Amino acid sequence: MAPSLESQRPPLEDGETAPSKVTIVGSGNWGSVAAKLIASNTLKLSSFHDEVRMWVFEETLPSGEKLTEVINRTNENVKYLPGIKLGQNVVADPDIEHAVKDANMLVFVTPHQFMEGICKRLVGKIREDAEAISLIKGMEVKTEGPCMISTLISQQLGINCCVLMGANIANEIAVEKFSEATVGYRENREMAQKWVGLFSTPYFMVSAVQDVEGVELCGTLKNIVAIAAVGGRNRKCADAFARSGGKRSFDELEAEMLQGQKLQGVSTAKEVYEVLSHRGWLELFPLFTTVHEICIGRLPPSAIVEYSEHTPKFSLLDGSTQLY
Repeated sequence: MAPSLESQRPPLEDGETAPSKVTIVGSGNWGSVAAKLIASNTLKLSSFHDEVRMWVFEETLPSGEKLTEVINRTNENVKYLPGIKLGQNVVADPDIEHAVKDANMLVFVTPHQFMEGICKRLVGKIREDAEAISLIKGMEVKTEGPCMISTLISQQLGINCCVLMGANIANEIAVEKFSEATVGYRENREMAQKWVGLFSTPYFMVSAVQDVEGVELCGTLKNIVAIAAVGGRNRKCADAFARSGGKRSFDELEAEMLQGQKLQGVSTAKEVYEVLSHRGWLELFPLFTTVHEICIGRLPPSAIVEYSEHTPKFSLLDGSTQLY
């Protein structure tokens, strides 16, 4: 990064704290878009260091070059977000421990199934005063019940973790189409507003609410609904799955069409199905149940238009359920 960037920063006023250092853990499609948003704001706001570190799971491109080297040379994630400049102050780093070193604001944005392993690698490697935010839609299903990703991060790393969720498509945010998202926080509203400031742009409106679990769960379940609605990143794969009559698995389509990215709705549908099945709630959530059973080939794709024929009527007062 050019030294002149730091010299352009307004001097700190008396009583101001040292600027925060931001690291993004993840560099896929959404992670790269997050890097673009964040990098544009760290240059403008004196409360942040200019440089934004982005941990990249190292890959060798068909050209023989390392992905991190190409990102740092071209300022573009040519594999997961081609054609979009991330910001000259974004530095790709293939060493996760080095990437998080000295950072006191950690942005987690990786496929949710990798998060437990990532957290184990980071135990004892991050600052004690670090704050985290999860942009990850998904959950871990454990024997004692479901565990949201923000809870996993907080428990394993011993730090506070907010969430940022929205019914958005990363590629639309990348080209600066108007979008909205919500930060969910528990108690520290000041920290939540700092996250809002880090992500907000004229085309990406961010607000905050004191409800981590509600925001995170809505973001997680959105991916299942997106498969049913053939929307977002799920669109190509869901359409191809339906056209094949369910004969091609989502794993096969994912490998062929998403260039190494994960179709999060499929794994989330499985996890939600396991939770509902364990608690005897499958009939209460026919859409989620049907999507999973289509994904595993138990039902044909056409079943998605029939799931509502047996919509349950559930009484919160007496807990009774009737099927129509």
